[in-house]
Amino acid sequence: MKIQDLLRKDVMLLDLQATEKPAAIEEMIHSLVNHGYVTDFETFKEGILAREALTSTGLGDGIAMPHSKNSAVKEATVLFAKSNKGVDYESLDGQPTDLFFMIAAPEGANDTHLAALAELSQYLMRDGFADKLRQATSADQVIELFDQASEKTEESVQAPANETGDFIVAVTACTTGIAHTYMAQEALQKVAAEMGVGIKVETNGASGVGNQLTAENIRKAKAVIIAADKAVEMDRFDGKPLINRPVADGIRKTEELINLALSGDAEVYRAADGAKTATASNEKQSLGGAFYKHLMSGVSQMLPFVIGGGIMIALAFLIDGALGVPNENLGNLGSYHELASMFMKIGGAAFGLMLPVFAGYVAYSIAEKPGLVAGFVAGAIAKEGFAFGKIPYAAGGEATSTLAGVSSGFLGALVGGFIAGALVLAIKKYVKVPRSLEGAKSILLLPLLGTILTGFVMLAVNIPMAAINTAMNDFLGGLGGGFSCPSRYRPWWNDGCRHGWTSQ
Repeated sequence: MKIQDLLRKDVMLLDLQATEKPAAIEEMIHSLVNHGYVTDFETFKEGILAREALTSTGLGDGIAMPHSKNSAVKEATVLFAKSNKGVDYESLDGQPTDLFFMIAAPEGANDTHLAALAELSQYLMRDGFADKLRQATSADQVIELFDQASEKTEESVQAPANETGDFIVAVTACTTGIAHTYMAQEALQKVAAEMGVGIKVETNGASGVGNQLTAENIRKAKAVIIAADKAVEMDRFDGKPLINRPVADGIRKTEELINLALSGDAEVYRAADGAKTATASNEKQSLGGAFYKHLMSGVSQMLPFVIGGGIMIALAFLIDGALGVPNENLGNLGSYHELASMFMKIGGAAFGLMLPVFAGYVAYSIAEKPGLVAGFVAGAIAKEGFAFGKIPYAAGGEATSTLAGVSSGFLGALVGGFIAGALVLAIKKYVKVPRSLEGAKSILLLPLLGTILTGFVMLAVNIPMAAINTAMNDFLGGLGGGFSCPSRYRPWWNDGCRHGWTSQ
């Protein structure tokens, strides 16, 4: 699939009237809704604004690529809009934006549209292409410009480009893996070619890893550039000079990154003992920036479980609603009929993995692979609500304790993920073993000690976190006015009352 297959002439806006960001977003969404590519204005707008809340999709140089993979999208579509006045879009360079590509991707779509979007990102980074789009006066001219550009597609530079053999490797990744990932890839390849430097860029996009780096690529590389807003596989870069920056720097500060990589001033990355983590220009990442990066790493991995499980549970209610449920059994809505119960159980299984996956990948972002198991354990404990004094056990080998834990929910998993990552980092740094046992340290000692320490810390942390989570649930439940549904009896994944609980 080419980008031309997604660009729709009928939705193009060649004279966008809005001059402020919210109004511009609404004007573009209205065009998608009016032409039938988006079925619900508010649902799609919510998805676009949620993405903008993470990082502005105003990439600079007058270009913005707002995007959302959304249940309201009927057909994969790219809307092109041009403003003759300029829009204050909060872009990365602070300048007005006049070229817009609003990307609408349906949930559950295959990855062909992602390849087309990667192609779009590459076109926009080419010299003079954006200026030609600004001069276009009709939808046909816009399509023709892309047709001409596709005929002149340049191959990526992936080998040493000069006699001195300067060669670097890079990895790009953004939280959604749709636009910024490929914009950074194209920028790095373009600037490296201009500087006579060979480069190979791996993309960690929504469709998976593309152009994957090989061990030979990494061995030959003079340095490594990581331009990412989420965790990527780092152990393979052990012993290489490495620069770690946000994905936006891969787009906006490309030459600076390449020069730093070639200067020999970048810190050497050490995966074995975690003693050093390469950062931008030897500066520590800000506390807020680090928190955001780790949080988004967990969220991006958790979302597929939330979406898949949530839709299955919704289908269970839909099936029961369609087949009919007697009034006296409404408490079992969603699992009354056998087919509905199957959907409920499958959806519940997927949804039940949400907290362990979230906490696991927060810990993975902090401490890499050794932190993964400790993070999963922290999320599982948060989900089950295990805490000191609230752990089922066989008393004297006869009676089983009926003590029940109270889930600490998302808040507990969030705190647990950071605790797990921090503890594993501390173990990596302070627990020393002979060099001959370094391999065993990563696959045995770190997971074991990390799990033990994280588990016992979570048994204590779950007590206050469960109290906070319960208080918040009770407060929000009280706003509904009229239901008596104690939080301690409510299924952790369900905000509503079930199994016979009645309204007041």
